[in-house]
Amino acid sequence: MLRRIPLTIVSFLLYNAGLAGLFGAAEPWGTQLFDVAMISGGVWAMTLADLLVVVALALLFVEIVKSTASTTASIVDHMLSLVVFVLFLVEFLLVRGAATSLFLVLMVIALVDVMAGFTVSMRTASRDINLG
Repeated sequence: MLRRIPLTIVSFLLYNAGLAGLFGAAEPWGTQLFDVAMISGGVWAMTLADLLVVVALALLFVEIVKSTASTTASIVDHMLSLVVFVLFLVEFLLVRGAATSLFLVLMVIALVDVMAGFTVSMRTASRDINLG
């Protein structure tokens, strides 16, 4: 049952946990986690927002791999992914704290999950049909 839950919900929940102040501040996404001095002389810094995007992209990869399984339950998986995207969209439009570029990027990741899931399923289904 837990395998059916879209992993993109994790980034949605983490973002909302940050909005609720569970990470110490009302807007924690600019918090710098660490920095690395590069050979070029530049300094690369990782913020909490950057980390959240990296986590969301890793979860997107897992979701795309999950969508390659052609089972009868895959339609339910895709519908749940669509629900997560709709949650992102509604919150983006209605919640002041979600009107950020970070949230938009997370919402686009959820949209890519929906589109990739349906596309992979349709391509797989078309290969399963024999016409001759």
